[in-house]
Amino acid sequence: MSSPAQRAKKLFIRTFGTNADDCYQAPGRINLMGEHTDYNEGFVLPAAINFHVVIAAKKRDDGLFRAVTDIFPDEFIEWQFGLENEVNDDSDTLSHWSQYLKGFTATLAQSGLSISGMDVAIVSDVPVEQGFSSSSALEIAFGTAINDLHQLHLSPLAVAQLAQRGEFHHMKLTCGIKDHMISALAEEEQAVLIDCLDLDYDSISLPKELSLIIVHSGKYAEDIQHKYQTRKSECLEVAEHFGLDSLRHVELFQLEREKSNLDESLYKRARHVISENRRTQQAARALEMNNTRRLSQLMADSHRSLKDDFEISLPEIDLLVDIINNEIGDRGGVRLTGSGFGGSVVALVEHELTDDVVLAVEQEYYKKTGIEAQVYLCSATRGACRIDD
Repeated sequence: MSSPAQRAKKLFIRTFGTNADDCYQAPGRINLMGEHTDYNEGFVLPAAINFHVVIAAKKRDDGLFRAVTDIFPDEFIEWQFGLENEVNDDSDTLSHWSQYLKGFTATLAQSGLSISGMDVAIVSDVPVEQGFSSSSALEIAFGTAINDLHQLHLSPLAVAQLAQRGEFHHMKLTCGIKDHMISALAEEEQAVLIDCLDLDYDSISLPKELSLIIVHSGKYAEDIQHKYQTRKSECLEVAEHFGLDSLRHVELFQLEREKSNLDESLYKRARHVISENRRTQQAARALEMNNTRRLSQLMADSHRSLKDDFEISLPEIDLLVDIINNEIGDRGGVRLTGSGFGGSVVALVEHELTDDVVLAVEQEYYKKTGIEAQVYLCSATRGACRIDD
């Protein structure tokens, strides 16, 4: 079976009639701890995973961008650098995959950086709409190709920042920078503890005795942007109550002191964010110390907080957490991951329990819900790069 890079090169030749200059890849990601903390300027602990968007690319000299993807092979998208909003075709809808690419080039143009265009052929094995952030992987792979072929000499962090700005300003999407950062700068077999206030980050080694398992519930979030924005607005309302721009600098004792002056739901939202920031830092330390029992408790506390305080879980997600917990006890941890209202759970499990967890999920979850869960056995991988032949 051909590799994604080989498939990308073949698609490029078939589409453009010539060879690509180079191939680039960027990974999807999973968040181990720190949910809904990024837009509150808090801490997150994601890891890049071994599913990738791969782009075969060739530099042009006329400012034109042309793109094709194997997911929609009959769609051929093109636009002129700096004129992304003047195209009038079916790709104008903000949800179209090409908008992630146009957002990046539009942000480059607005930043005063000049590039000369590019042809790209895109293939991907990142599962879509399952919490792996396939869109960020697409943006970072594309940005990495632009950066390298046009010799812009941007750091991986700068590429991530441009991608996040493109989503926010061009696509009008509410998003933090966690997904872009981890896809751009992750290291092999490492998670990354990111401080979303000043964008400092530290690589955290994942214990070799733990398996990384992601299970998609088969439940897909509806109207997720509206729900995400609602939670963000609720957090901001509490921050403003304290005269601050975000919840980052609110301590738990301060929140408790003001509990009677806050709506109960707002109090609960803030309690999740404040306690999750603390848990995320503690989880990083637990991983560094190979303290699986401590990690297990922290992940359990995180899921409980997401369920009861942030109220973004579903019965199916809770069932998956219970099934996995029954198999692993304190020999691993499991929690909801991602924006919530559907999606996936992430588990770190001692290797010898992996088969038991997979079997239990496949049998018990379907028996109780009639839904087949998708189980992914993953490894932590490096961030975006050029693919060497």
